Amino acid sequence: MEIHLFWAGKGTCCTPDRGTYGPSISAISVTPDFEPTVSPPSGPSQTNEKNKKGLIMGIVVVVGVVFLLLVIFFVVRRRKRPQIVDDELVSMDVRPYTFSYEELKTATDNFSIENKLGEGGYGPVYKGALRDGRVIAVKQLSIASHQGKSQFVAEIATISAVQHRNLVKLHGCCCERAQRLLVYEYLENNSLDKVLFGKESLDLEWSTCYDICLGVARGLAYLHEESRLRVIHRDVKASNILLDSNLIPKISDFGLAKFYDDKKTHISTHVAGTIGYVAPEYAMRGYLMEKTDVFAFGVVTLEVVSGRPNSDSSLEEEKMYLLDWAWHLYKNNRQLELVDSKLSEFSEEEVKVLIGVALLCTQTLPSSRP
Repeated sequence: MEIHLFWAGKGTCCTPDRGTYGPSISAISVTPDFEPTVSPPSGPSQTNEKNKKGLIMGIVVVVGVVFLLLVIFFVVRRRKRPQIVDDELVSMDVRPYTFSYEELKTATDNFSIENKLGEGGYGPVYKGALRDGRVIAVKQLSIASHQGKSQFVAEIATISAVQHRNLVKLHGCCCERAQRLLVYEYLENNSLDKVLFGKESLDLEWSTCYDICLGVARGLAYLHEESRLRVIHRDVKASNILLDSNLIPKISDFGLAKFYDDKKTHISTHVAGTIGYVAPEYAMRGYLMEKTDVFAFGVVTLEVVSGRPNSDSSLEEEKMYLLDWAWHLYKNNRQLELVDSKLSEFSEEEVKVLIGVALLCTQTLPSSRP
């Protein structure tokens, strides 16, 4: 008898219950026309007795072989896969796939400067290619960052539990010795802030700008209302929205994300996020709710429409802060002046709708926001 074992490495966040699923045994084959090694007995009573002994021995041998195979399988798997040393990761219901540090080192050409995509508060991000041909983005936690460790765990817990077309996909992580890395799908067009107002900005058509805003809204609606685990992202901004080859937006960077209960009106927590995108109730009182993300979405929408960041000290004073300038234009029925000058054609009706939605999203009172 041959028993083939394998680890499926798959799981689910919802159906039927959250957990890791997949068969352990992939195939069992039995040899036909098996020739017994026990000699034929001389009499009926001896036959039964010897058959019983043979059966018992056979069962013991099979159980022993299966046990040995299982021991070998788990020992090999333990050696091949890096140890997950964080208690928080061990306790996760849906544990991500883990890469070895050497594997990611090879994929990124030893984390070469040529493969560096950027750097944030969390640490540097590198482009890489796995042996199976997948192109990846490897986010490396700065070893000196204590706060980064908790963000690392939060990001894995959140992104492993949610999946949506407008959320970035996590391939796995590496937690080997002092090294902590996250492995994401690589998105060709980088982040929205670089596309809108970076040195190598793209000339987007109005329809694309409109679809980007819709895509981000769909991603947030999923996190707030459609996912089994309700999530507040807490750091929605243009640099945390990535664009694939078709310019489809994907919300990324869940290091500050929080799970929340529908029955609670808000979560009281220390303030985190980025100046310019933080809602007033959160900045002043530490009240965190899904409307905090809605406020940030409103700011991002204005950035997409105008093609400029939410604050720009190089502009004259009345135009310096995008939200203030947008309100000024709206009150004077001059919304179209906000549109990015690079857009030669656009729908006036859609522009007014987007600006209207953005200004609703940035109302001072959370209850006034959609």
